Amino acid sequence: MRTLAQIAQIARRTKFWSKPAQGTADYGPEGHGSFTRSLSLPDAEQLVHIPICSTTPDDEECARLRMLGQFLARQDRWSDLAAKIRMAEQGRSKTPGGMPVTDLLVFGARHDVVAAATHAIEDGVPSGAPALLSGIGGLEAVLSEHNTDAAIALIVASAHIDIGWAWRGSEAERDVAKHRRAAFAAHFDRASTILDKFNGVELNSPALAAARCALLPGLRDPHVRIADDYEDLIDLDPHNERHMRAMGNHLLPRWFGSYEQLELEARRTASRTQDIWGDAGYSWVMFDALANDAGACDIVDVSFFIDGLRDILRRRPGQVSANLLAAYCALSIMRHGPELPAAQEISACADWIIRDYMTELHPLIWAHAAEGFDNAVPVTSLSRFAAHGQARALGVLRDLFEDEIAQGLQIVFTPDGLQINA
Repeated sequence: MRTLAQIAQIARRTKFWSKPAQGTADYGPEGHGSFTRSLSLPDAEQLVHIPICSTTPDDEECARLRMLGQFLARQDRWSDLAAKIRMAEQGRSKTPGGMPVTDLLVFGARHDVVAAATHAIEDGVPSGAPALLSGIGGLEAVLSEHNTDAAIALIVASAHIDIGWAWRGSEAERDVAKHRRAAFAAHFDRASTILDKFNGVELNSPALAAARCALLPGLRDPHVRIADDYEDLIDLDPHNERHMRAMGNHLLPRWFGSYEQLELEARRTASRTQDIWGDAGYSWVMFDALANDAGACDIVDVSFFIDGLRDILRRRPGQVSANLLAAYCALSIMRHGPELPAAQEISACADWIIRDYMTELHPLIWAHAAEGFDNAVPVTSLSRFAAHGQARALGVLRDLFEDEIAQGLQIVFTPDGLQINA
């Protein structure tokens, strides 16, 4: 756990500017929008004190489960791995932070193959080269020995999906070379063929239903299926907000939907999950859509969205939620610029979230929020990425408490809440 004074030392060594270019992986602490005022770092480090949580028990558990999946795959203990996946699916097992255990095991099991293929693609290896085919070919051989096992099918299909994206790139609107698009389509077609033998709803498997939704970008006409496929998935696992966030992103016009459909499905999801999330179902569906598309800010019901943020904090209290929502409001939503009224109103929520709910700082959450939660942003150094998140959070806290700092008051985040002392 580090104090803000120590973070300030990191910030001094970090090159930063007031308005980083979107779509880059260069990191700087200054935000824009509601939090643009500037105080000196010495003032902040002397008067603002907050524990820094570089790693959490959830981070450690996620890493353990990924390594377990990887270990069992490397040892060819596929039956053991499949049994653990089935058990996790039926129990809807999650880490303390809410990550599905199935997803982590499946990720670890396919990681070696996907990583090798991705590196080969980045090095310009042709699509039919042995360096690209041997790994996925090995997984296909495993599938042929376990062709009725849905868990093994999920691993192999997920590997094809990942490799397909490595060929295409993750942006919705981009020109892709013909050979890359063909490779993407081939991997997605193969993943679809594998998964066609299994029905996630009939097998009570959110992971299979999620994989079906992940195949939407490879369909010729995904628009006719997106709402129904995601509705099935959310109904299978309504406690997992990641499904709602993914649906909202895919309902953007740049993918397979429209702003009108996004708003409609957000309201329908809120209604279906009211007993679990209150109004938060609406906010989760809108969450990434608002961060990724300024047009979504024109149709969002801001009051409904903010009520949903409050329900998230009521139903899932804790520092992961507090940091996620604070960073989202302070950084993610303002990436579009300060001129959008909806973004400004949502951004202002960072004030009460930080003051009323935060007791510690999670730098990686802030780093991801600064990039709009884009998982495709290249991170060559996790420590530098975390330092970027610390610096951005420092800038927000410094500006948020400008008036108190100007009066020489001490801003102290404690386990019992915020204290402001003379």
